[in-house]
Amino acid sequence: MSIGILGKKLGMSQFFDEKGRSVPVTLVEAGPCRITQIKSLATDGYSAVQIAFGAVREKLINKPSQGHLAKSGEELLRYLREYRVDNLDGYELGAQVTVGNFEAGQKVDVSGTSMGRGFSGYQKRHGFSRGPMSHGSKNHREPGSTGAGTTPGRIYPGKRMAGRYGGKKITTRGLMIMKVDSDHNLLVIKGSVPGKPGSLLNIQPANYVGLNSDKGGK
Repeated sequence: MSIGILGKKLGMSQFFDEKGRSVPVTLVEAGPCRITQIKSLATDGYSAVQIAFGAVREKLINKPSQGHLAKSGEELLRYLREYRVDNLDGYELGAQVTVGNFEAGQKVDVSGTSMGRGFSGYQKRHGFSRGPMSHGSKNHREPGSTGAGTTPGRIYPGKRMAGRYGGKKITTRGLMIMKVDSDHNLLVIKGSVPGKPGSLLNIQPANYVGLNSDKGGK
């Protein structure tokens, strides 16, 4: 089973299938990623493959990270991700992980950070209905009741209220790959994926059951 790959969201477009139907798609520049570490049961207590993506200047990487990356290649990379695997056969330190590991028609799960929308009200954040807009109403976009009065005398945790909206890790599951362009390191994925153009994405096969842990480089 193939591990995942890291990529950058380029934006949305449209794709015409074999019947001439227009399908909304997202273009993702995925990889190439470098295998920077191979963890085994004997040395680390579990089997995993770590990959890196995104070229970065030397001044933006601390010395320990530079030393870690130097073991697998010369290019400094910014983002690290780790994928647990059952079998380490076929994985070599310094090898490249490319979009060639995926194929058209394959289902994938795409994880990323959703677009931050700042402080948002009840309607935008939770889809609440608004109050009457007639003259004299003072409840156009208010929350209504937030709980009981004297008892318990407080608002219970988890109450849906206004607050920060977006900017969280989101995973969209079961998206189909419409096309793989190995010459330009592109994946054409049906539908929308989390994040704004330029944001980091983690793309895994839909049936991947390994434990993924985020290791963000500096």
